[in-house]
Amino acid sequence: MKSPVLITGASQRLGLAMAQSLLEQGRRIVVTYRTYRSSIALLKDKGATVIQADFSTEAAIDRAIGEIKAISKTYRGVIHNASDWAQEKDNHDKHSLIERMMMVHAVAPYRINLALENALRDSEVKADIIHMTDYVQETGSEKHMAYAASKAALHNLTLSFAKKLSPQVKVNSIAPALLMFNEGDDETYKQKALKKSLLEIVPGAQEAVKAMNYLFDSDYITGQTLHLNGGRHLK
Repeated sequence: MKSPVLITGASQRLGLAMAQSLLEQGRRIVVTYRTYRSSIALLKDKGATVIQADFSTEAAIDRAIGEIKAISKTYRGVIHNASDWAQEKDNHDKHSLIERMMMVHAVAPYRINLALENALRDSEVKADIIHMTDYVQETGSEKHMAYAASKAALHNLTLSFAKKLSPQVKVNSIAPALLMFNEGDDETYKQKALKKSLLEIVPGAQEAVKAMNYLFDSDYITGQTLHLNGGRHLK
């Protein structure tokens, strides 16, 4: 039986799209979710193994790692997509905020990667780790300072794990800017957001799927970041 791919945070948006794509390719997948949505049942019906996991505490990370390791002795890849888009204005306790952001975006991937090191090295083909980072890892963010800092930490982990796990495992990151609008975004916001990139489009979740497939198919990319920002860095 082929080794599965683990995708964290796969109940919606980019994670869901990547999970669906892998299932359509006939791959085995294990997915985690924090909040149950009907999409999880759909993924399960199509063959996915699902795990409820909140990566904001050490105890929850420990439990998730135990379940993940029990499912398979080897893994073809890990996609760290679980995320928490919290901002400073909504959180009075700034210490808890930065702690939670680091736990979800840096500590959990760090712990999971270390726990699955042998499972990835023993995959029947060269394995992949993909860290879903963010455009703001290099620019910072006034509204999401803790979030941006934690994504920058995840970016740095890409470099460290690429060194540590070579040559058996390729480790890269995908850094999106705005790929999808949220429900409730008004037209004024949408038009303003479109002007932030040179290409002036919001391409949708499939852009992340394309990047994921490219990295999985590549034989010679590691320690790199695919920037999905439509030229936003040149504005």
